[in-house]
Formats: sequence, C-alpha cells, structure tokens
Amino acid sequence: MKRISMIFGISLTLVFMSQFANGQDLKTDKPLKQLTEWELSQYENMKTDWPNFARYREANEKLGLPGKGENRVVFMGNSITDGWSDVCPAFFAGKPYINRGISGQTTPQMLVRFRADVINLKPKVVVILAGTNDIAGNTGPATLEMIEDNLASMAELAKMNGIKVVLSSVLPAFQYPWFPEQKPAEKIVALNKWIKAYAEKNRFVYLDYFTPMADERNGLKKEYSEDGVHPNLSGYNVMNPLAEKAIQKALKKK
Repeated sequence: MKRISMIFGISLTLVFMSQFANGQDLKTDKPLKQLTEWELSQYENMKTDWPNFARYREANEKLGLPGKGENRVVFMGNSITDGWSDVCPAFFAGKPYINRGISGQTTPQMLVRFRADVINLKPKVVVILAGTNDIAGNTGPATLEMIEDNLASMAELAKMNGIKVVLSSVLPAFQYPWFPEQKPAEKIVALNKWIKAYAEKNRFVYLDYFTPMADERNGLKKEYSEDGVHPNLSGYNVMNPLAEKAIQKALKKK
C-alpha cells in the first residue's frame, strides 16, 4: 500500500505540474470537490510550496543542532531515500542519520530546500541521491546538463559550509511505471558516469549503488524491487553497507 501511494503521489504531481505549466487549473478524472483530503493538500502544495519546505519544517525545528561529538548525516533525496526509513528502519536506528527524502522530487526542488533541510541542520556529511525523477520528467523536461548543474550546486553548497559530500549513483531503472514511454536506462548510465567523474575531480565520495543492483538491461534486478524503480528490503540491504562505507570514508576525509 505504501508503494502504491508513492507511485500515485508521483503521478498526481505530474498532473499538477503539466497543468500549471500550461497555465490551467487542475484537471483529473474527477472534480476538485471529489478529491480526497490528501489529494487536495498535494494540489495546494504544488501551488504554494513547490519545494515542499513544509514536509520537514517542524521536524527540523525539533531536531536542533548536533550534540558534541555527533557525526550527524543527512540523506537528501527522493522516494528512494524517503522510503528507506519505512522499509528498512533498522539502518537508521540508533544512529545520527537524518532522512530528508521527499517522494517524487527532482533536483531543482532539492536544491531550493537544500539550505533548510541540510545546511541548517549542521551535519558532518550529506548523502545525495537524486536525478531519476528529473529523467522521468516529473517537473518538466530536464537535460542531463541541467541535472548535473543542480547536483553540482548542492555539492558545492555543502562544501562551502564544511559538510562532507557523498554523491550517489542513480539506481538502475529500465522503465518508470508512471511514465512507461520513457527509456531511462542509457540516460542513467550517462549521468552516473558524470557523477563519478565530478566526485573524483572534486574529492567527494562517490557511492556506487548502480553496479551491484543492475541487471543485463541496466534495469533494477527483480529481486531488489517490486516495481523496477523503488528498492524492497532486499534492495535496501544491498544499499545499507555501501552507504555506511561511503559515510565512514567521507568522515575521514580532510
């Protein structure tokens, strides 16, 4: 049910974005008065809070600054990060790991909220996993160069604020259930090639999820996902030790 809601949320976001881009009101298969409370809230959010600052505003205020000696880590991302805490809560338990993923988001949305949801939390490390929704076109057409620029801007903002950067590869995907006409595999391979080169050039840590999770089509292996995009528990169990290793490597960097 969680996964169905996640995909529905992405689809609804796409409907909103396409209508707003055309200067039209929301158009769905049912009138506004028949939308659920959740659907209406999403509609209003797209109009008034495009980056979704509201999602973590209260949690950020309650969190406060890190304690003495705390190696706080913020995970910035989309639904793959967002769902991590739900599907695999054990990875976050008892650790100063803060999940700031938001389902359906693209890199421009993350860049806008990067200060509020990452920099202001004063972490030692940020783990950035983003780009697949840009390729899907969730907030409109995006070239690889546009995605790269946004990833670079987030990484550079973190560096300027003394935060160690872990840049993650985009997970493999052969097809998007909410946008089946898209053929993302080759674009993901190309984007990951750039992310790796950029990370090496700037002495950031590159976190490679793609290689161990890709099948012969450069899609996500069936045993790691139910929908070909979002990891299941087996998928997250592959990601967990890779993320942990990358975080420890980043903490040791001078």
